Amino acid sequence: MSPTTSNVPAGPVHGQVTFLGAGPGDPGLLTLRAVEALAGADVLIAEPEVLDVVRGHARAGVSTPELTVVDDASTTAGVPVLRDAANLVMEAVRGGKRVVRAVSGDPGLDGDAGAEMLACAAEGIPFEVVPGVATAVGVPAYAGVPLRDAQGTDVRFIDARTADARCWTEVGASDGTVVVSTTLDAVASAAGELVTAGRKPDTPLTVTVAGTTTRQRTWNATLGTIAQVFKQGKVLPSPEGHRPVIAVVGERSAAAQRDQLAWFESKPLFGWKVLVPRTKEQAASLSDQLRSYGAVPHEVPTIAVEPPRTPQQMERAVKGLVTGRYEWIAFTSVNAVKAVREKFEEYGLDARAFAGIKVAAVGEQTARSLIEFGVKPDLVPSGEQSAAGLLEDWPPYDPVFDPIDRVFLPRADIATETLVAGLIELGWEVDDVTAYRTVRASPPPAETREAIKGGGFDAVLFTSSSTVRNLVGIAGKPHNVTVIACIGPATAKTAEEHGLRVDVLSPEPSVHKLAEALAEFGARRREAALEAGDPVTRPSERRPGARRRRTT
Repeated sequence: MSPTTSNVPAGPVHGQVTFLGAGPGDPGLLTLRAVEALAGADVLIAEPEVLDVVRGHARAGVSTPELTVVDDASTTAGVPVLRDAANLVMEAVRGGKRVVRAVSGDPGLDGDAGAEMLACAAEGIPFEVVPGVATAVGVPAYAGVPLRDAQGTDVRFIDARTADARCWTEVGASDGTVVVSTTLDAVASAAGELVTAGRKPDTPLTVTVAGTTTRQRTWNATLGTIAQVFKQGKVLPSPEGHRPVIAVVGERSAAAQRDQLAWFESKPLFGWKVLVPRTKEQAASLSDQLRSYGAVPHEVPTIAVEPPRTPQQMERAVKGLVTGRYEWIAFTSVNAVKAVREKFEEYGLDARAFAGIKVAAVGEQTARSLIEFGVKPDLVPSGEQSAAGLLEDWPPYDPVFDPIDRVFLPRADIATETLVAGLIELGWEVDDVTAYRTVRASPPPAETREAIKGGGFDAVLFTSSSTVRNLVGIAGKPHNVTVIACIGPATAKTAEEHGLRVDVLSPEPSVHKLAEALAEFGARRREAALEAGDPVTRPSERRPGARRRRTT
């Protein structure tokens, strides 16, 4: 029998199910095993509130059937009966699919994943469980409320929606910490149950909504005052009263301690909606940095990158790299790296074609793009990350040490001539080649345009003069409450020419320094509000009549 022939079935009759805890809401709380499982899934069945958290880690083309639980109300109302979670899981796994069933929090503590696990076990379907950060544990941690102390404080967890009288009596008789899962409009009722069961009305209480997300908000009160706190703060009544919350009862939720431990809500840009008008590839690392400051980045491409109208010049230059025409190649942008890389792949070449050629990168971001390609740059500016900074460190041509006197410079069609002139002055011959064209991107959705013009964004980062011109051109001028941050004097000048007041100027021409400068601005703004005894608000949370005027 041939070794490649076998009567053994190619695979199992059934697929496999992974019950995965997606955590309370922060995508950063997904475990490494969760990310690994998502990457291998054929079918992703996720609760609506966690779909966006997990979908980004799934492979392209993964099936994501809509999850709608059948209930009596929908049936009697004449709504078409839809499949519930268990049926969706079983249908997919019987077809041999690898199914990930993602739930909020932890599969064993949040929700009812246990019933679905039993259904798999009954049919002999293999499954695994990937634990997640439980909502009742993760939310207090993000609110700055430790649940235990060095003396080992007792901690009780209770779901107010299903708790009976005996449960309330037991937690009421305890002097430990009580973590209550409930809804915003039921908090006062739960507090009343605890007081009736024996807890003192002056017992400290914290209530957190949208925990672990940048929409998180926490209120400090006591069991006896929480209803009044909500009324005075106009929290309730509200159409959003059904939103789930985590309430922590006990000494560990005291306001004096939370003021010191509320690490998440005290981030410098917490909850700020920041507009990032760059190409999507360029915006990724900047958006990650903004998230680390607590911001909610919103990427709006203002520039689209297209191939040159006449590609022959680029084709000749790439062939010249292989045949030894150049001593140096200088990359002035991530897009230039991308253009050369695509041309390499078109010809079946890889990073080995750079052997014997010296490579320069205008800055750290361009250098990282080269390293991802497999090329370590020989020259990156030690000072300013710009064409001028690159020229400061570029060696003059020396016929003794440089066998070839030519530099390949792939660039955009609108690039400045500064680098070309400087290299020629240093004795080099330059092949200045258009590698790509930059064109104005299509306008963003109407909702985004309205947010830009209506003050829905707290800040906008301008990383070049072209991003200013293009954003205003495709979406309109940002509202006067929006904080304007610019990467350098030239960009700031363009912003001012368009009637914008520049609030933040980066100390260096670096997108990461620009983000740092915005974070420092936000921190100063927060500190000023606290010192004045005012509530900490975002720029977009303006009061009527408090709009600032801009000069034009």
